[in-house]
Amino acid sequence: MARATNGKQHHKKKAKILKDAKGYIGARSKLYRTAKDARRRALQNEYKDRRRRKRDMRQLWIVRIGAAARLCGISYSKLMSGLHEAKSEINRKMLADLAVRDFDSFKKIVETIKGTAA
Repeated sequence: MARATNGKQHHKKKAKILKDAKGYIGARSKLYRTAKDARRRALQNEYKDRRRRKRDMRQLWIVRIGAAARLCGISYSKLMSGLHEAKSEINRKMLADLAVRDFDSFKKIVETIKGTAA
């Protein structure tokens, strides 16, 4: 006996998947079977990339802090070591934001770290 594929639930599921696949190129947005595969892969990548975004942002913050620290005459590792020794509550995200938006404040933080290290 063949499986029924014309019921209300099947149509609802199909419509939901095709709606999710809207905007995909070619058959991926038109044909149910292709759209289903494309949507599955998109959801997998979405899950994976939410985790990857955290890594990428941390890398970006480190690069920004390192560049700003070199402008102030100190290495990234010495700056972070000094912050750790000073038991500072400032994290990499806030430091990177200061380095980009308010360089004078960042410079003052670096000078205090240099003062405690010397």
